[in-house]
Amino acid sequence: MVKGLITVFPTSIRPRMRKINWDGLEEIRVRIGWPVELIYGNHNEWLGNYDSMIDRQCLDEMLNYITGYSIYAMEEELKQGYITFSGGHRIGITGHATYENLKGTNEPRITNMIDIGGLNIRIAHERKGCAEQVVPFIRRDKSIYNTIFFAAPGVGKTTCLRDAIRILSNGDETYDGMKICVVDERSEIAACVNGKPQNDLGKRSDILDACPKVVGMQMVLRSMSPEVIAVDELGNEDEFLLLEQMRCSGVKILGTMHAGEIEQVMRNPFVRESAKKETIERFVELVRLENGMREFRIYDGKGRLIWGK
Repeated sequence: MVKGLITVFPTSIRPRMRKINWDGLEEIRVRIGWPVELIYGNHNEWLGNYDSMIDRQCLDEMLNYITGYSIYAMEEELKQGYITFSGGHRIGITGHATYENLKGTNEPRITNMIDIGGLNIRIAHERKGCAEQVVPFIRRDKSIYNTIFFAAPGVGKTTCLRDAIRILSNGDETYDGMKICVVDERSEIAACVNGKPQNDLGKRSDILDACPKVVGMQMVLRSMSPEVIAVDELGNEDEFLLLEQMRCSGVKILGTMHAGEIEQVMRNPFVRESAKKETIERFVELVRLENGMREFRIYDGKGRLIWGK
């Protein structure tokens, strides 16, 4: 599934892409005027040198492959600054953003992305078992604590969330599997293709694909009788307010958010308010070590360390 990404590269570059080391590859960065950059857990490499720099023709060729020769059909995703590719890989985009102010406000709204000059292909990895040491700390009798995984971008929050969903959905000889509804706004958790998840989320998971989180959480809360709702990248006030509604309904939450350390998490005003109401009960920090490996730290709802170092 990862090597299928070769098809988004210009035909002139594909022979070199077939020879790279795909094990541990986390990002592929493509910029006009520079060779392709390969980002691994603890180092980076350049694909060739100054005789193999990306030019406008190469980048336009890639955009045609990525969008299926219909860049206008992907306009809404381009406005968000990314395209989700088959397999759950996210392709971030930089270029010239055009915008307008929302009617009656001074709040800008992106209307288009033109003169695209850079791509960041974030490789989606399915690492079964990576959350096994975490799950015992988020279980609570036959249910779970409301839990948020956090880390800096690119460290692996979504990968760990995905594996926790799989473990909890399948259950084991001690616990029955839980009914989990996954609201997969960016199609990164399940990586659905034609309604079928390309990643293993367990036998009792239901996926609502490409639906905004707030709308999707309300939909599954009303119609799917979930025990757990799982979402990626919590951030705005409406999303955190909905967590309180879920808590009052007896539904548990598994989510992720961006933050580099627990102090940053606890300074978030929405998290602070949730902490007062004891809505969020566990925080799981994912840390990337110098050798590229990851380790976990577990905190309670007040941000106090309960496991790890």
